[in-house]
Amino acid sequence: MSGVGLRTYIFLDSLQPQLASFIGKTARGFLPIPYMASLWVEIAPGMAINRVTDIALKASKVQPAVQVVERAYGLLEIHHEDKGQVMDAGRAILDSLDLKEEDRLAPNLPTNQVLRGIEAYQAQIINRSSSGMMILPGESLLILETDPAGYIVLAANEAEKAANVKLVHIQPYGAFGRLYLSGSEAEIDAAAEAARATLSSVKGKKQETRLDR
Repeated sequence: MSGVGLRTYIFLDSLQPQLASFIGKTARGFLPIPYMASLWVEIAPGMAINRVTDIALKASKVQPAVQVVERAYGLLEIHHEDKGQVMDAGRAILDSLDLKEEDRLAPNLPTNQVLRGIEAYQAQIINRSSSGMMILPGESLLILETDPAGYIVLAANEAEKAANVKLVHIQPYGAFGRLYLSGSEAEIDAAAEAARATLSSVKGKKQETRLDR
């Protein structure tokens, strides 16, 4: 497929329990369970993601949990307990696009902030609009945004591996990906460091940081 840009390409060798559970709660596809391997692919334009899904399913035994089709960007998540099946699907996708993994965009982190000792009223506002765990008054809150959006799942997965935190909300599609994690001050600091480190290690094409929301 010519004219398709690879925005996000991320292989997760082991979906962490909270992230897998969040996908299961919010997605409409075939839902993963913890510790499955998972691949996230984000492309532009969005409508081409239908063809990408078709290729992945015909090339392997993977199952899709997430397919988001927007005019600008499209996002696909596929998973399987056999990592080899997920990797086979990924290779088929890249071959069909005539691209390599390194042709993806490198992630930017336009928002990276920690709020310490959340007040009760703000906790209530956040909980009203979240689909994950509840933040409690007095906890610390990590807020991250990524550009492209799909990289936020990598940040969430690695943060959950590194620290005892609660996944309050994650949005991995659209103009920016967004993540809310809560916990004690020390655990949130550890989670933030793990998320920043893993995002900075991703090799890809550099882009300017966009601050428009």
